Amino acid sequence: MPTPETTMDLPQDFEALKAVILERKAQLPKRLKQVAAYSLDNPDEIAFGTAASIATSADVQPSTLVRFAQHFGFEGFSSLQQIFRARLRERTPGYEERLKALSQNEHSKLESGSIFNGFVAAAHRSLDNVATSVDPEAFERAVDILAKADTIYLIAKRRSYPISSYMAYAFGKLKVKYQHVGTAAGIDDDMLAMATKQDAAFAVSFSPYASESASQARLLASRKVPVVSLTDSAFSPLAESSKVWFELVEADHAGFRSLSASMAFAMALTVAIAEKRQRLADGQ
Repeated sequence: MPTPETTMDLPQDFEALKAVILERKAQLPKRLKQVAAYSLDNPDEIAFGTAASIATSADVQPSTLVRFAQHFGFEGFSSLQQIFRARLRERTPGYEERLKALSQNEHSKLESGSIFNGFVAAAHRSLDNVATSVDPEAFERAVDILAKADTIYLIAKRRSYPISSYMAYAFGKLKVKYQHVGTAAGIDDDMLAMATKQDAAFAVSFSPYASESASQARLLASRKVPVVSLTDSAFSPLAESSKVWFELVEADHAGFRSLSASMAFAMALTVAIAEKRQRLADGQ
């Protein structure tokens, strides 16, 4: 049961709860850590679901949800759930309602057109989310770290690879020195061995996380090479290795996730780095 001390420090909103969960995540027992990861990755499901349905999705017992809530000072799971529901009420309405109407539009019964509209709607939702989820100060810190680097190491595998590939192309055009990790010759370790504290890395990985990307980010961080990362959860293995990390969850259509918001983020970061390097070169 919650103690008077924990009740006094009870998180009052979602951001406060998220901060407390992240602060204590290393000390959480295995099952509570499992609930913590699920709750931060799926806040809407926590808000709308029942204890039974949420427990099934998180692969824990319903009693574990109660223990999780009480660990953070709540009387029970329903009390903690109110934090997640308040988050939904406080969100600024965006285009989602309009896009839902678009997806339900019956002007065309063509299956391919429906698929197209579904992916366009998901892209709009992703872009709406990224516009409000990226902290401008954190973005500025990331730009500062990467713009001051001698060489920027780009780390991404599988679904994330197109992001680093685009950035490599753009950096080449913008005359920004980089190394795209992931060579056909299989010399990634040799390439990373050349990185120094004067360099920096940008790593991208989404669930299910690429173990090689996480290992490479950890390796660079252990050698004092600053890492900036883009991922989709506070429990991502990249977060622990990064000086600055960004959480971005793409909306999906029929279980397929695009890279709409991720690519917009990457484009903005790439151009901002080049612009900052130019200002530094000009002595500004």
